[in-house]
Amino acid sequence: MKTRMKTPEELKETVRRKYSEISEQDKNYNARSCCGAGGDSTKVYNIMTDDYSELEGYNSDADLGLGCGLPTQFAHIQKGDYVIDLGSGAGNDCFVARHETGPEGKVLGIDFTESMIRKARENADKLGYNNVEFRFGDIEQMPVSDNVADVVVSNCVLNLVPNKPNVFSEIFRVLKPGGHFSISDIVLEGDLPDALREDAEMYAGCVAGAIQKDEYLSYIRESGFENITIQKEKPITLPEDILSQYLNEAEIAEFNEGGAGIFSITVFAQKKSERLEKDKKKPFTVIAGNDSASCDPESGCC
Repeated sequence: MKTRMKTPEELKETVRRKYSEISEQDKNYNARSCCGAGGDSTKVYNIMTDDYSELEGYNSDADLGLGCGLPTQFAHIQKGDYVIDLGSGAGNDCFVARHETGPEGKVLGIDFTESMIRKARENADKLGYNNVEFRFGDIEQMPVSDNVADVVVSNCVLNLVPNKPNVFSEIFRVLKPGGHFSISDIVLEGDLPDALREDAEMYAGCVAGAIQKDEYLSYIRESGFENITIQKEKPITLPEDILSQYLNEAEIAEFNEGGAGIFSITVFAQKKSERLEKDKKKPFTVIAGNDSASCDPESGCC
């Protein structure tokens, strides 16, 4: 019998429990299911994950076969940047980000699953990285000061969080003015069948917690971000051996023909720069023409 979703705290506990289990599983087992949680398939369906193995900084011990994109590939990380990864798992994106930011930068991974934090720290120790830190915490209340990060990344995590607007507000808070994020996540176009949408296991599997794409983008905009751009989008197809655990044959056919879509998107957005804001607030100045040999030195036109 499938488990119905309940309160936000109960959902968080379901996610915590499932991802604790995942931290002890191998990559191939995790890749058989949605985001590594629930719905074990008879074949290895990489239905959401993208291949990290060609990226510089990739570490196979940190790759649990989770995620739904490659946010670090699109994150425009520069040498010396301070990068925060939300829902850092065993450290996969953090180690790719560390390659980009270099030894002079800093990478912080945040996760609320203690076993994932332990696994990530072990991986960092093996690699000898002293500028990659893993911190236990809830991304709805990040254990991070204001205005510290140049870049925030996250891979298939925000759909697991009940209060998504709060997370975007937190991202805005921790980013420096002019900083940006690149986040891969699952969104919807159209409605999921109730049996999928209301099941706690599918929530932990990155499906039931997904919201409409327009709603997702509106939360970003309402948090104060600008230059919102979808960097990559791909459709996600749920295999029938997973669907059959929730729907009968007629319902599966109706779902497949109904036009509802599940998509992985990687989205970029930027926190407004204080310098740009100041420039916008400067009064326009008429540059001196033939009638005047100069302009007011205090006007900023020179």
